Amino acid sequence: MKIIGCDYHPSFQQIAMLDLDTGEYVELRLLHAGGEAQRFYESLRGPVRVGVESSGNMLWFERLLQKLGHELWLGDAGVIRAKAPRKQKTDVRDARHLLQLLRENHFPRIWVPSVGERDLRQLLKHRHTLVQMRTRVKNQLQHIALNQGLQKKQKLWTRAGQELLRGLELDRWTARRRDDLLHLLEHFEKQIEALDQAVKAEAEQRPEVRLLMTHPGVGPVVGLATVLTLGEVGRFPRGREVAAYVGLIPSEDSSGQRRRLGAITKQGSSFLRFLLVQAAASAVKGDAEWARAYKRLARKKHHGVAKVAIARKLVVRLYWMLRTQTRYPEVVRMSGSPSHPVARLQAERLSGHPASRG
Repeated sequence: MKIIGCDYHPSFQQIAMLDLDTGEYVELRLLHAGGEAQRFYESLRGPVRVGVESSGNMLWFERLLQKLGHELWLGDAGVIRAKAPRKQKTDVRDARHLLQLLRENHFPRIWVPSVGERDLRQLLKHRHTLVQMRTRVKNQLQHIALNQGLQKKQKLWTRAGQELLRGLELDRWTARRRDDLLHLLEHFEKQIEALDQAVKAEAEQRPEVRLLMTHPGVGPVVGLATVLTLGEVGRFPRGREVAAYVGLIPSEDSSGQRRRLGAITKQGSSFLRFLLVQAAASAVKGDAEWARAYKRLARKKHHGVAKVAIARKLVVRLYWMLRTQTRYPEVVRMSGSPSHPVARLQAERLSGHPASRG
């Protein structure tokens, strides 16, 4: 078997390869342009395992290794760097370090979604980008309306509000700006509507997404994003790990008898974290207990802190819904039973230790 530590860059890769059967060791710098790297991997025979630090823009490389039957391991970048304390950092050293981790069975391998699942993520992210662009267009149109003494807020986007906006007597370039922005708004509305239908269709085809959509505030976008981001939920032993995975736990710098908690870590998927915080505002409307918790935190601290706290509760509950295959009404009704997973979760959160599952 051959193991390869690969320090990947957009235009090239530095590799350190060891043949475990013959002991042969090779270091190479392979360019991506011209197919040099592709020809090298095509020339390899026998079992091949390639260890790469997780990064973006390498889908073509993953497809190549999959096509050739080689095994690709993606590693946690933070853990890999922590295991190399020396201050000298070069591409050659990085490749050797990755090879050493593979050889010693210390490579911090991470879960990787399938190519199809990552393609569905592109659907969600593309929709999210268009929504952000539409929001910027709306903000500019609101600015034009306010400058003309027209304050309609959300009513500006009704048919009557649009007619008022189009009927404003504006100077030459201000009118041109308004007309162009309205044209862009119409274009974005059509594009987002089509993507919404695509997301809804994908959500309906997945039982786990339909399960999550029984929870108040969770629609096709949040449900699909949660399933695609968490993947196989059995890899998380408890809800705290899920909250940590999406960066919704407080950062901590404690020592001795002093405990210091800061803002949330914001590690993990920023996209899912954003959706969960947005969904929290709707979730509290359908859950009386959460509504009371939200109001209490909003008065005591800040409404932003309250939304983040509800978002954490939401992702933990969605995790347990997936893990136990339980719909929302049953989760709430059965959470009072000591033997139910949700009740064990509550005991875990109160004690700070994993509840017994025996």
